[in-house]
Amino acid sequence: MRERDLMGYGGRPPAIVWPNGARVAVSLVVNFEEGAELAVGDGDDASERIGEVLSVVAPGRRDFGQEEIFAYGTRVGLWRFLDAFDRHERQATFYMCGRAVERLPALAAEVVARGHEPACHGWLWRPHADFTDAAEERASLVRCIDVIRDTTGQRPLGFCCRGSQSPHTRALLGELGFLYDSNGFDDDLPYWSAAGDGRILVVPYAFDTNDMKFFHPNGFVEPGQFVRYVEAALGTLVEEAGRGRSSLLNIGLHLRICGRPARFAAVEGILAALRSLGDRVWVARRDEIARHWLSATAHIGTD
Repeated sequence: MRERDLMGYGGRPPAIVWPNGARVAVSLVVNFEEGAELAVGDGDDASERIGEVLSVVAPGRRDFGQEEIFAYGTRVGLWRFLDAFDRHERQATFYMCGRAVERLPALAAEVVARGHEPACHGWLWRPHADFTDAAEERASLVRCIDVIRDTTGQRPLGFCCRGSQSPHTRALLGELGFLYDSNGFDDDLPYWSAAGDGRILVVPYAFDTNDMKFFHPNGFVEPGQFVRYVEAALGTLVEEAGRGRSSLLNIGLHLRICGRPARFAAVEGILAALRSLGDRVWVARRDEIARHWLSATAHIGTD
């Protein structure tokens, strides 16, 4: 049984220095989910309800509008992200759903060809908490691993599903040889977690510095709000870094959300804010963050 840990580092987190001498690491994450959302047209029982507007199509009926809202992300939004990352010389981690990769192999391959990390986001954009059978969940993970590896030439080493994992997920990730798990929302630094008979490194993620807040009624409306929120987080963490505290900041993005013209202004603003901080932050892929953490903490026993 997976136990809750409400203590963490107990106020004494490891004083990690990232590769460029900074104490603040920043992870840019782009979600590649389009085509893997629930859709009656793809044989699912119901279509995804969360989009630009709440779907009013009855369950069991095909929602063409929702399908097209998602399709915008890969038809248009992806190219804005890739071009911006090239211009700003930034590499990101792309959370890739298996069915999306299977349907759009050329796009997934292009993402990795430009230097971005492919991570496993589940076969479908669904919570793994839905799985009640460990064998079924394992088969889904293997299917996602295989299609990403065969399409991009890289085996995904990280995992994060929508929402919550099942009680079996971390044990399966350890068994399948994942480098890290990102279904952790409870810390500003990586940490070890039990995974079956072993353990797995958790590189935590976050939902507050995340463009899904544009789809939430208590979230962002204008792009500047997202930029200012990220700048506030960076300001706090950089100030703490001056007092010797290390941290990781996650910035979550979606092709169909911030890929839209108005909201893409937030992406440009965030990338400009990161550039302005220079070496006070280290912007890196999640696999790079995990590897550095493992190397830097090997001698201090962070478990």
